[in-house]
Amino acid sequence: MTTAVTDPVEYLSSTAVIFGNGRISIEQINAVAQHHLSVALSDDPLFQSKIDAGVAFLDKLLQEDGVIYGVTTGYGDSCTVKVPLSQVHELPIHLTRFHGCGLGDYFTPEQGRAILATRLCSLTQGYSGVSWPLLRQLSSYLNLDIIPRIPQEGSVGASGDLTPLSYVAASLIGEREVYYKGEVRQIAEVLPEQGLTAIKLRPKEGLAIMNGTAVMTALACLAYQRAEYLTRLSSRITALASLALQGNSNHFDEVLFSVKPHLGQNEVASWIRTDLNHHEFPRNSDRLQDRYSIRCAPHIIGVLRDALPWFKQTIENELNSANDNPIIDGIGERVLHGGHFYGGHIAMVMDSMKTAVANLADLHDRQMALLMDTKFNNGLPSNLSGATEDRRYINHGFKAVQIGCSAWTAEALKLTMPASVFSRSTECHNQDKVSMGTIAARDCLRVLQLTEQVVAASLLAVQQGVQLRINQGELHNTSLTADIQQMLKQLQHDYPLLQEDRPLEHSLRQLIGQIQQQQWSLYQEAADA
Repeated sequence: MTTAVTDPVEYLSSTAVIFGNGRISIEQINAVAQHHLSVALSDDPLFQSKIDAGVAFLDKLLQEDGVIYGVTTGYGDSCTVKVPLSQVHELPIHLTRFHGCGLGDYFTPEQGRAILATRLCSLTQGYSGVSWPLLRQLSSYLNLDIIPRIPQEGSVGASGDLTPLSYVAASLIGEREVYYKGEVRQIAEVLPEQGLTAIKLRPKEGLAIMNGTAVMTALACLAYQRAEYLTRLSSRITALASLALQGNSNHFDEVLFSVKPHLGQNEVASWIRTDLNHHEFPRNSDRLQDRYSIRCAPHIIGVLRDALPWFKQTIENELNSANDNPIIDGIGERVLHGGHFYGGHIAMVMDSMKTAVANLADLHDRQMALLMDTKFNNGLPSNLSGATEDRRYINHGFKAVQIGCSAWTAEALKLTMPASVFSRSTECHNQDKVSMGTIAARDCLRVLQLTEQVVAASLLAVQQGVQLRINQGELHNTSLTADIQQMLKQLQHDYPLLQEDRPLEHSLRQLIGQIQQQQWSLYQEAADA
């Protein structure tokens, strides 16, 4: 479970994430982003030799008047323009400045921390030709919680996240704004307060910082954590919905799922089966099968659950890559020009993830519809109202909340249009095929937010439905598993039975926050995997 903190710097762990010492995981990036871990640079001799060799090789080429893209030439379509050696050291500064045209909302401090950590991970692969002062400055920013204020819009996701990452590069040379101690400050004012000075970017360093996939990959790391948790919370909500609807628990039978062996789908069915404790209600009808939003929930949630290993592998491969251009092989003394800045893999993951996540919103919207309607909810009050008999005429329960769920679900589903298919030729047709990975990642985060809103509303509703069954004597609390009992007890404490109509906005916002902080340790074995 993650915890929000007031002064994040005070909570930095003495155990640091070591960059340059092997692969970095999604979980480590998120821990750095959420202030749980500090960062450090490896003292491994091989890593240090890579950094030193890259710097020495670039210096050697400059002395020999060698031609290096983005070092002794202009950028992009201007690669044929040779830059005089007398101006080579000014070139990185101009790169940061002319890309300072981002618009839209700003990334949050947490997202900014993830971006810094992700870029540091790429640069410490040792193939970017960057120097120790740059790497140390990035590390100091993370450990001191000095976070560039980065606009969200302006990247097409190929040639890297140039415009947003220019705000990282600019902060290193003492320009633009940062988040610091809960305020927006000029970096030039903050640096001396921490005993730091702006660095002078060496040739290639501006390009090394900006010409990569750090923004989309950082957002993908944050998205992965939220999507993974939603698979577990969606399973719990489905179990509670089945209890509230007096559903047929045999829909989640172990033998039934053994004949369709998708691992994630079976895992979800197992969780729901365990939560239900294979509890059977006396049935008042001959209907053997629940509606699809209950019966097929493992198949719907399981799509995302089964995709998570591929998502994780792909995100972590991108995270642990040198993804700028050109690649500097200092030890082999080669400059390799390529296109590792292309964000196609992250774009595909984010487009796929947002579709699978939006389907969870749609699933719970349908479950809500069943719970509200007396034609389908097997004897629950209309709109799940807990009003007394004499007050039922003027009370409306979760009627408006269900309308909200439909609105949030519709917006989430609308955003599933893949961003990666909207490539645009730009920059004098040099960047003539681009990934749109950063737009896909931003879309995915929005879909996650909308789905978490639906999930919060659904959780309020299903716990109300179960409580009504208990109050009506149709379900005994002692028949529920210990985990279910504990969760319902906390929910009832925080969100009492809705009897008289009351505004639920505050409750919904509070519950969304608890979900995003992963308040409940669900199916601990999965959480520890």
